[in-house]
Amino acid sequence: MSSTIAEKILAKKAGLNEVESGQIVTVEPDVVLSHDNSAAIIGHFKKLEVDRVAIPERMAIILDHVVPAAKESDAINHQIIRNFVREQRIPNFFDVGRGICHQVLPEEGLYGPGSLVLGADSHTTTHGAFGAFAAGIGRSEVAVLWATGKLWLKVPESFKFNLIGKLPKWITPKDLTLTIMGEIRADGAIYKCVEFCGEGLHNMSIAGRMVLSNLSAEMGAKAGICHPDDKTIQWLKSRTDRQFEPVLPDDDAEYEGELTFDLSEVKASIAMPHTVDNFELARNLCDIELNQVLIGTCTNGRIEDLHLAAQVLKGRKISSNLRLLVFPASREIYIEASRDGTLAALAESGATIMNPGCGPCLGAHQGVMAPGEITLSTANRNFKGRMGCNKAEIYLGSPSTAAASAITGHITDPAEFI
Repeated sequence: MSSTIAEKILAKKAGLNEVESGQIVTVEPDVVLSHDNSAAIIGHFKKLEVDRVAIPERMAIILDHVVPAAKESDAINHQIIRNFVREQRIPNFFDVGRGICHQVLPEEGLYGPGSLVLGADSHTTTHGAFGAFAAGIGRSEVAVLWATGKLWLKVPESFKFNLIGKLPKWITPKDLTLTIMGEIRADGAIYKCVEFCGEGLHNMSIAGRMVLSNLSAEMGAKAGICHPDDKTIQWLKSRTDRQFEPVLPDDDAEYEGELTFDLSEVKASIAMPHTVDNFELARNLCDIELNQVLIGTCTNGRIEDLHLAAQVLKGRKISSNLRLLVFPASREIYIEASRDGTLAALAESGATIMNPGCGPCLGAHQGVMAPGEITLSTANRNFKGRMGCNKAEIYLGSPSTAAASAITGHITDPAEFI
């Protein structure tokens, strides 16, 4: 039987020769991810009346959502997690400041093509950028995984997105993904596995692929997998000595749907409040005045994102009417951007450089909005209340659009600065 990437990976992790979409399989993941929500998962785990976790070497816990702790309850949660990590002797624990979980896992080389990653975060799909099947699951499911090392999944049907052409100057994979979501809508790929392939993908950086897989979650997808290639393997070789065997679909694999996107036609794109598929071109929104601009998060806090923003801002100052917050996605990125002068250049333009972490994306601290305020963010979600205030508005865009808009004080197509 011909198979998609999802079917091949899940068959292998279930110990079966083959599986088909809709089938329920019991799998053993390579990595089980959690973050600050580990405190709640520990509560579920203790209810199972199991003394020891079954898979300490396959667990990865990263503190990234509210770091440093914003209030006593956050500090207590972090304390609970640190104590649990010591008691259970979990080797892959990364404390405050290491970075966002979806950046830290690949930097640590904990998985690769053909791996199965399950995590207590909806944007676990990010790891599909490396040819892995990566999906978000619930907290109680993670607790069961800790206890048993196994979990059942339904094998998803697959969509195939063929990418052709090349992105124009200042246009990024974020613009592409916002365009895709505008076309297929936020519910267009519910419980599907989205496969990204084609020359447009293979010409794209690893960081760019991570954007595609990350935002697959906003299409409703269970997983978003980029076809692995030599670029994938070379990136991982600098991180780990482990050997990976890329998994690709059969030539005659069956897909529920196939779409082709010409990258050369993509323009600076925006998701307007309060849904990710409320699509509009940046050039049509120049009347939207901004109070805050956010560059960072697990979607766009990588070194190439910071470099792009710095290129747009070079020699310019941000508008006096807004604040620009910059959150590197990891300590590694922070250090690189510090050494090459990027952080200094951004700060000279008026940006406030923050510590690695999720920042205000979840609305808990470090940039929470006030009623009536408007933020342009490079994050992945803009529903009402997302950044801490249900009477504020969030627009989503790329790092280049964010930087251009920070200069003018209103939503701006970066083409104005070419």
